[in-house]
Amino acid sequence: MRSEVKVCFAHGQEFETTLTEADKMAPDVARRWLDEQFVANDCEPLRASGKVLIADKILVVAATVGPHRFADDAEFRHGFARAAAAALGRPVVRIDVEMREIGY
Repeated sequence: MRSEVKVCFAHGQEFETTLTEADKMAPDVARRWLDEQFVANDCEPLRASGKVLIADKILVVAATVGPHRFADDAEFRHGFARAAAAALGRPVVRIDVEMREIGY
């Protein structure tokens, strides 16, 4: 089964990654990968309470690393797509960084 993850930034910058069954990641591994990226990239929580939902973490990591990282680092882009699809449990994910929305 194939999955697709699209990350959209301002000015039409879009990065689409197609995943195969071999790319599948366990949800707990995906959450851990996102946690590590959140810390490694000095991300800030979206909510004043400091609570970070998985969807928030995906949005903040993408926003913090920006479109250049997605364009220049294929390994990161692929890992991000694997983690986002697994953590959300959805085969098709659209992450709109500018609008702070995730669609399925």
